[in-house]
Amino acid sequence: MSDDLKSGRIVIVGASLAGLRAAETLRDEGFVGQLTMVGEERLPPYDRPPLSKQVLLGRVRAEETRLPRRREVDAQWKLGVRATGVDPIDQCVVLANGEELPFDRLLIATGTRARPWPKAEEAALEGVFTLRTAEDAAALAERLDAGPRRVLVIGAGFTGSEIASACRERGLAVTVAERGPAPLIGALGGAFGAFAAKLQLAHGVDLRCGVTVTALNGRDGRLTGAEFSDGSRIEADIAVVALGAVRNTEWLADSGLAAGPRGLACDAGCRAFNMYGIVTDNVFVAGDVARFPHPLFEYQLLSLEHWGNAVAQAEVAAHNMVNPGPQRRPHLSVPAFWSSQFGLNIKSVGVPTFSDHVVIAQGSVEERRLVAVYGYRGRITAAVSVNRAKWLEHYQRLIETAAPFPPEWDGVEPPVSRTPVPSDVPDPKVLSHGPTVALTGHLPDRRLTLKHWGG
Repeated sequence: MSDDLKSGRIVIVGASLAGLRAAETLRDEGFVGQLTMVGEERLPPYDRPPLSKQVLLGRVRAEETRLPRRREVDAQWKLGVRATGVDPIDQCVVLANGEELPFDRLLIATGTRARPWPKAEEAALEGVFTLRTAEDAAALAERLDAGPRRVLVIGAGFTGSEIASACRERGLAVTVAERGPAPLIGALGGAFGAFAAKLQLAHGVDLRCGVTVTALNGRDGRLTGAEFSDGSRIEADIAVVALGAVRNTEWLADSGLAAGPRGLACDAGCRAFNMYGIVTDNVFVAGDVARFPHPLFEYQLLSLEHWGNAVAQAEVAAHNMVNPGPQRRPHLSVPAFWSSQFGLNIKSVGVPTFSDHVVIAQGSVEERRLVAVYGYRGRITAAVSVNRAKWLEHYQRLIETAAPFPPEWDGVEPPVSRTPVPSDVPDPKVLSHGPTVALTGHLPDRRLTLKHWGG
């Protein structure tokens, strides 16, 4: 059985970070069979985090973000073509060009795409952008080079805030519009959001929270400005829509898999569930498109848009694709992410939104160097550092051992205040920006299925 798993046909749909690292791991683990990589974009795998940072600042060109290869993967690459379906009976992936790719095992790593502006006519105006791909970043950086009078950023999540930061660093006037009460609260809660709001205002951002953009105005096909729900208007040459991500699952609608807007549900070993909640043994999932259970967070299914999670989950999925049951591993790594904005280095471990209280464990807001620790029902579930990243390893161990919240202060520099406050995690529905971490419940899928057997 073990030798059989080292051969055969494996198809990976999704030729980005998770897909590439999975392919490399398959070869490292001794897979000698036929490997096919399918990617909708024409570019080989590239790194996305620099797109909203160094690329927009003009320090790195978008075409220079190609991911380094750990090894040759000896794969057949099919780039620039979209997968349109999976036939679970005949075990093949159907491509947009009509080609069919038979498989013995399939890895789905199709990730996410930028959520578009909902009004197609306004979205088509010259000067309206989203930021997800290298092509997006190159086009936006070129327009920023031209020195627009004002940039409007719609949505104050991590991507929107990083775009605003890059604009201010370039000396450009920027307005940020967020339906929620503060930036970043979808990922870090309201207590941290208040800090983020002060930070943006201190750097000259025209921050408008509690409002929505009701219209993007244009003339002769070019963006000229925007209108807000409070009746105000601005003139702007560029609008960047940063409303979060859409998981690429529509192509799985007829696959029989537990795929929906929140992702494709899987077990801790990255094996996909079918729509009845039964785990499959030949379809695996990894990266941003996956929903997986985690014991540290009450086995709720998590959807993460994190670079580190994509790598770790891809490696576990690939290992399990070529090893028999007793040798398979669970994906249990603690979620982590980072962001650079307005001169600060923000890093996190755990799931801040899985919390009811937060306390500053080290440092202070005033000195802009701190560690905020999050707790849920009396145990530590996350930590976020601002310019104090060296402490995160310590707090990760506390998260992994379900240490009591608030944390003890022995061995660390005590903060000025040790009083926890509500973390004030909002309902994602009230935000403009989508959360980068989503607790999606216990069910493998929220769809109701009525099946008539036979007859």
